[in-house]
Amino acid sequence: MTPIPDTTQKQATAQGSVIYYRDGRSVLARQGVDRRNVELARVPEHVRDAVIAAENRSFYEDAGVSLKGTGRAVWSTLTGQQLQGGSTITQQLVRNYYSGLSQERSVTRKFKEILIAMKVDQSKSKDWVLEQYLNTIYFGRGANGVQSAARAYFAKDVEDLTVSEGAYLAAVIQQPSRFADPKGSDLVAAQDRWQSVIRAMSQTGTLTAEQAAAQRFPELKAPKKPFELKGQAQYMLEQVTAELNRRGYTDEDINSGGLKIVTTFDKKLMQAAQRAVEETLPDSTPKKVRTGLAAVDPATGEVVAFYGGRPSQSKYYDSAFSAKVMAGSTFKPYTLAAALNNGFDLSTRVDGNSPLHVASASQAIPNDGDRSYGQINLVSATQNSVNTAFVDLGQKVGLDKVAETAELAGIPAAQLDKQKEAASFPLGVSSVSAVQNASGFSTFANKGVHVEAHVVRSVTDAAGRKEVVEPVETKVVGEQAAADTIYAMQQVVKYGTGTAARLYDRPVAGKTGTTDDSRSVWFNGFTPQLAVAVDMFRDDNATVSIPGYGTQFGGQLPAQIWRAFMTEAMAGKPVEEFPEPSEYGWSSRWSEPDRDGDVPDEQYSPPPSEDGWDRPEPDFTPPPFSDGPPETESPENDGPDEQPEQTAPPETEVPDQPSVQETGVDGGRGGRDEQPGR
Repeated sequence: MTPIPDTTQKQATAQGSVIYYRDGRSVLARQGVDRRNVELARVPEHVRDAVIAAENRSFYEDAGVSLKGTGRAVWSTLTGQQLQGGSTITQQLVRNYYSGLSQERSVTRKFKEILIAMKVDQSKSKDWVLEQYLNTIYFGRGANGVQSAARAYFAKDVEDLTVSEGAYLAAVIQQPSRFADPKGSDLVAAQDRWQSVIRAMSQTGTLTAEQAAAQRFPELKAPKKPFELKGQAQYMLEQVTAELNRRGYTDEDINSGGLKIVTTFDKKLMQAAQRAVEETLPDSTPKKVRTGLAAVDPATGEVVAFYGGRPSQSKYYDSAFSAKVMAGSTFKPYTLAAALNNGFDLSTRVDGNSPLHVASASQAIPNDGDRSYGQINLVSATQNSVNTAFVDLGQKVGLDKVAETAELAGIPAAQLDKQKEAASFPLGVSSVSAVQNASGFSTFANKGVHVEAHVVRSVTDAAGRKEVVEPVETKVVGEQAAADTIYAMQQVVKYGTGTAARLYDRPVAGKTGTTDDSRSVWFNGFTPQLAVAVDMFRDDNATVSIPGYGTQFGGQLPAQIWRAFMTEAMAGKPVEEFPEPSEYGWSSRWSEPDRDGDVPDEQYSPPPSEDGWDRPEPDFTPPPFSDGPPETESPENDGPDEQPEQTAPPETEVPDQPSVQETGVDGGRGGRDEQPGR
């Protein structure tokens, strides 16, 4: 009538998960219950003997219950000795392990506990009972189970515990809260309890009199503070949890499943990303200016590093994954790749004159400063970031193909759909995150194949079963189209608007992006081994301007941050060359410059703005793209600017596309062209 329950208490068997950096050793975070189950064979004999001596000397002889023990408990309570509890180890296990048994003090519960303990003793081995008991009980200091207790009190694994240390853990079982960090009278009580365990071990014959006399009270390690997430770790944990949920792991799995989760994040590169941003940005940078950085391995899709902003400003909304702002001219390479993959080549001529009249747009689309370039090839159009040339190219190749290319490269369709019918779609009027844009550009570095961006490498469950994440791979464009796209983007860094991103020792391809009124500014680039996007924007959608540095453009601080990060990230890495472009890419229409003449030395710094490399032409200024706030959260207003504090939660959807009447340009201009370098 009283069967052994067929389920266990969740709290009794729950094991917290540990989340690691990509090396599988450095701990990023701990989640859930602090318990690490161990086999009994890993627990030294002297530790088992200490627990049995302290809690249930007749454990291996009794039938799961002990009438003598119950009587002794009554006597100990009356005399104040409290050397042993009244319940056997089996009874304690039954009470804490099986579901359906409450902790209330009642005759009914006690009788049920005794009956189940007897049945467990008949159906399970003593070693099984002892193993479950040692893995179940609470030892204080947040430690559940003997392995976690060994780490919490002595900073070692259970198999390395000495006799003295094992005896202390046995002593703690009786009063875990009091003996967790004993001081004063509690320390005296803990020492007395420890001594009683040593004496009991001598009485049971597991220690000789000489061994018992030689034992000394162990030195306890200082209790560790609760695990705190600092800096970018909070953002890392959020992204890891979200991805695990998408892959079918519930929050309960993460908090109590004992998972070992290895992420894609490189600890050193995470630190390098933070340094690159914080050491490059001037002290005068307003607090409302946000900066995001994301680095993706093109071959694997792994997000190896990112900078999501200061958690003190926005605890649950980062600037690398969550914030989505207009891509500006960093979107143009998707248009270029779509064209090169659909029958066009680098020598294709497009209309670079300003303004450009497009049948689907009610008003003409201008270049920055209304500058005309005439009929130009796609390399020149990319190097000089000519708006009208890309609008014309988009019309020629078809905006549906541009949208398809961007989507295959990892930009979600929902972020493209509202703008993809606009003539200005190739200019970057759609909003993307830094991670999405870095992932998109990684496609070109990976020979036209996009590997799904992800932050989890593997998950190993408590039973040792390992699941390695296999990201989805998608063919976006052909290898030659990717190589030709890279060639055009190399000219941006060598001679165009992105010269501040040049690396002294290796080739770089990239693209700057500056939206109307500098509401978002970008540099997105890559080497063959790593794709990195950097964006800057304000949480109130205003112009990104820094006192003493003026209005920002993609070729300024974003490119400098990119270079600072990549200089550190690529240090010591082999120099890899990009694939050669099509034969026509080397024709007399443009020539490959001498490597020695166009690569700066290690001390290279961008020329001053008066040299013109990063100064835009006088700007045509239509009405703003959107009067609404950007898709970011507002921090407290404590910066040099005097904008009112934003209190509304961040928007995560792409803003509605304004009408022609609102912008003066069909769909907004999005990406402005920036004056090429000299």
